[in-house]
Amino acid sequence: MRIIPDVKEILKDTGSTALTLFKIIIPISIIVKILSYVGAIKIIGDYLAPAMGIVGLPGDFGFVWATALISNIYGGLIVFFQLSLQNTYTIAQVTILGSMMLIAHTLPIEARIAQKAGVRLWYIISLRIFAAIAFGIILNLIFTTFNLYQNENSLIWKPDTTNPTLYQWVLGQLNYYIIIFLIILGLVALMHILKKTGALDKLNNALKPLLKPMGMSKEAAPITIIGMTLGVAYGGGLIIKEAKAKALSKKDRFLSLSLMGLSHSLIEDTILILSIGASFMGIFVGRLLFTIIVMLILIRFINRISKKTFEKYFVSN
Repeated sequence: MRIIPDVKEILKDTGSTALTLFKIIIPISIIVKILSYVGAIKIIGDYLAPAMGIVGLPGDFGFVWATALISNIYGGLIVFFQLSLQNTYTIAQVTILGSMMLIAHTLPIEARIAQKAGVRLWYIISLRIFAAIAFGIILNLIFTTFNLYQNENSLIWKPDTTNPTLYQWVLGQLNYYIIIFLIILGLVALMHILKKTGALDKLNNALKPLLKPMGMSKEAAPITIIGMTLGVAYGGGLIIKEAKAKALSKKDRFLSLSLMGLSHSLIEDTILILSIGASFMGIFVGRLLFTIIVMLILIRFINRISKKTFEKYFVSN
């Protein structure tokens, strides 16, 4: 029966993709845990405090963003909640902070995945950090100029601020890895079914008008959409898989990963930031518009430079 070879192929592809991601995620997660334990993230937060003033935020928010940058958005929200017990903030402030966290977070893991998928490490880190600051400056300028969202924010969700034991942390990580494997299994199976039934070609053609202005071919459309809705780990993981099969061009990978870096996990992460009282117009609509503008600038830039320069400085092998 044909179904047995199909299942074997899906499991093989899932195992290969998951293993590639775990080789990145597991060691970096351990390093981040050690950095958190020795207080290195707090030091990084102190260095980021001046940047907070540029975007109209209190210096303490540097620790919040540093935690999100190094660990994840959940970690950043825990620090934010601890600060909010002693201080009050406006919707404008949490919208700016939340937008910066949405663009630049979990960089040790996500930037390494992007590097493995086809872009230079320096580029993806610089893009996300400077884009986050630039978007924060734009939002602050708009909010102060038009006196928007100056009323106090309202917390809808309060994260658990208890510090897990090492045993609890390990269990949590194992649960996280299992979830990643199952999601990748579902995505690989879905892509396999779409290819076998011919639905992938129809989907590519349907999505082509959406990504054509972004400079990407129709082959990059499904994976880019997955990355934007679910996250860089999943979209990047699939790009790594397609890169090995030489199914995506270097330009497609570069633009897709750039787009994902600026706007990804649009469902889960957006809900998380909304829960601390941020404005939907700022963190979702505004971020998408900002992403489109940045992508259009990137496309013009790479079209002006030579192929040799592009591949030497922006593309990883």
